[in-house]
Amino acid sequence: MGLLGRVGRGLLWLILVVLLLVLAAVLWLKATSGPQVKGQVTLEGLSGPVTVTRDAWGVPHIRAEASDEDAIFALGFTHWQDRAWQMDFQRRVTQGRLSEVLGEAALSQDRFLRTWGFYRAAQSALPALSDRSRRMIRAYAAGVNAAMGQGKVAPEFRILGYTPEPWTEVDAIAWSKLMAYDLGGNWDEELLAARVQEKLGEDGLDDIRPPYPRGATTILSGGEVGQENAAPSAEAGVTLPGATLAALRAHLETARSLGMERVPGKGSNNWVISGSRTASGKPILADDPHLALSSPMLWYLADLRGPTLRVIGASIPGLPSIVIGRNDRIAWGVTNVNPDVQDLYVEPESARLTGRTEVIRVKGGEDVRLVVRESEHGPIISDVGAGALGPRVALKWTALQPGDTTLDAFLGLNYAQNWPDFRAALRPYVAPSQSFVYADVDGNVGYVAPGRVPVRRGWDGSQPVPGDGSREWQGFIPYEELPATLNPGDGLVVTANNKVLPGGADPLGNLRNWAEPYRAERITALLTAKPEGLTLDDVKAVQLDTVSLVWRDLRPLLLATQPDGDLSRAALERLRGWDGNQTTDSVPSTVYEAWLAELQAMAGDELGDDTRLNSLAVREQLREDGDLCRSRAARVQNCADLLRVSLKRAVDGLAARLGDDLGGWTYGRVHTVASDHVMGEDARVAWLFNHSAPTPGGTNTVNVARPDPETLRQTHGPSYRHIVDLADMNRSLYIGSLGQGGNPLGEHVSDQQGRWASGEYLPMSTDEGDWGRTTTLTLQPGE
Repeated sequence: MGLLGRVGRGLLWLILVVLLLVLAAVLWLKATSGPQVKGQVTLEGLSGPVTVTRDAWGVPHIRAEASDEDAIFALGFTHWQDRAWQMDFQRRVTQGRLSEVLGEAALSQDRFLRTWGFYRAAQSALPALSDRSRRMIRAYAAGVNAAMGQGKVAPEFRILGYTPEPWTEVDAIAWSKLMAYDLGGNWDEELLAARVQEKLGEDGLDDIRPPYPRGATTILSGGEVGQENAAPSAEAGVTLPGATLAALRAHLETARSLGMERVPGKGSNNWVISGSRTASGKPILADDPHLALSSPMLWYLADLRGPTLRVIGASIPGLPSIVIGRNDRIAWGVTNVNPDVQDLYVEPESARLTGRTEVIRVKGGEDVRLVVRESEHGPIISDVGAGALGPRVALKWTALQPGDTTLDAFLGLNYAQNWPDFRAALRPYVAPSQSFVYADVDGNVGYVAPGRVPVRRGWDGSQPVPGDGSREWQGFIPYEELPATLNPGDGLVVTANNKVLPGGADPLGNLRNWAEPYRAERITALLTAKPEGLTLDDVKAVQLDTVSLVWRDLRPLLLATQPDGDLSRAALERLRGWDGNQTTDSVPSTVYEAWLAELQAMAGDELGDDTRLNSLAVREQLREDGDLCRSRAARVQNCADLLRVSLKRAVDGLAARLGDDLGGWTYGRVHTVASDHVMGEDARVAWLFNHSAPTPGGTNTVNVARPDPETLRQTHGPSYRHIVDLADMNRSLYIGSLGQGGNPLGEHVSDQQGRWASGEYLPMSTDEGDWGRTTTLTLQPGE
């Protein structure tokens, strides 16, 4: 045999050996990190045996014989089995302890998290909870620690080289504080208002964030609330110097780096339909909360059965309850109300401040000491860089105040059997305020918007205010006075983050708080187009609808553009006959979203590139030939010029990515869901941790899928969907955005994503016949 043959054979052997080593490593990692899903284990902390039957999609159906606490123990056990890294990382975020495992690169995040005091707020909440909640928390923590003791190690722990600490009771409620930030704050809007006032004057905010359109769809009607609300008088806020604004914006950018941001059009939808409108004569309830899409996904589907606990739906790893779902008698869904529950106070020189010192441990470096100052209103969040030398700006927020009993509310929902139980369960709810829709097997439908909402007298909370005592909260809106309705006359409640109450104002917040009315209008129109006989398939079609009402409004304005070049002309022709349906095979969708992204940046000259207009603001500027269209730097004199220039920028950018043939510019090539992992930022392992798929929908569609303005990828959207049929609960449906598993080598890490993207669902059923292939693990109590 010649030299070449010997070298070739040696190379083949080398390749084979490498492949065998890689395969062995993968099998070893799977064996040492994957959950045990069958057989039997004996565990301390149980009062009786529990079976955990995982269905074909990895959803655990937990059956506890002796106590409901045992079912919650098993939920904690399965959460840690499938999502250990996610739970520990979330815990470290709430604690501000990322630098311990990620090094100096995470210092700014830890400073932000420690300054705001998310974990301290969780510590203060624990003593206020009911005895039942404390029992459940103890059981949950015991279940997590029991799973931790099984010796399985998530790959992320091996990569970063550390061992997670035991789970505590505070850990079991801490993540809810981060959810409250993501869903219940508007301090960023106050900061924007301060910048707008500095750059554009007091009237400029109407251009950047137009008030909710008068007469647009609201959640409740005048007939349901009895009266309309008059608008309070708005007033100018405190002018902040540039260094202070920069310090506050630094905090905001740090929050965004953690995925904690309010994204225009992120939204959520839910609705409930009474039996008078359905084919079965019983209610149908639908929900799809829109949040950041990640790997692992936020939600964890689970089915819990104990002696009295009988609930199925979506849980969050780290929390001991079903958050959204149904039991055997009622169903509920949530969307964000987004009331104004935060205020920025500019403290006077005479304000009394207290301080505490936080020690941040840094992997591979020296400890860092952080001094956090607080006023009576809350933490001073302007102590960053040069901002520490200027005015002291404090944050006041309901979720940071002691006595947060929100977990009592969620556990109460799990047990509620009727409307009075439901109302009573939500009484202790604090934050983040949500629009809860309700249905029960007796045919009742309803709506409640619980939570602590500050009462302000004579000011609207839209801008920073002096901390001299002249602008203080006058308590909270009493629970009985918060928006609610039972069995409305039209048999329909639709929420899509839109304004709750009719009239010129809303006691829940100022007129800029609400999402644009497009999604609510589209849902209402589709559901009322068929006044009776609605079915599960009809509700599915609404939940998955991808027709853009924004395109309806912008179409005549965009099509009047004078194109600059052949490519712009060809793109306009593609748009001319488009019906606004944003499917993955649509070329006009690609052009439209790229163009809209350019238009949303029109305030960049005045306020910086990070300021983006919502669709309503874009529409108003184009209709009125607004001042924001003008750009001296780009030699744009009016909105007609901006339309021409922005279209050319959009199509030139698409051509650079996709080529000059418009026929190849299908939406699914650029609009793909980005379910990314923290580890996925490293290109060497991104292929293992990140997950993607082409997705339909766009800005303000019901199936919301707002593209990232730079990449057109989808980073936020329906993180979970469910449709509950009160005529036959086991015909109900649900689906997550990715999969049950957190292990990148596991079977269920992403097996829901394809179904989710294509509009399919899983059976939300407690009937074993609907579970497909199963495995069962029995948890036995120790001696």
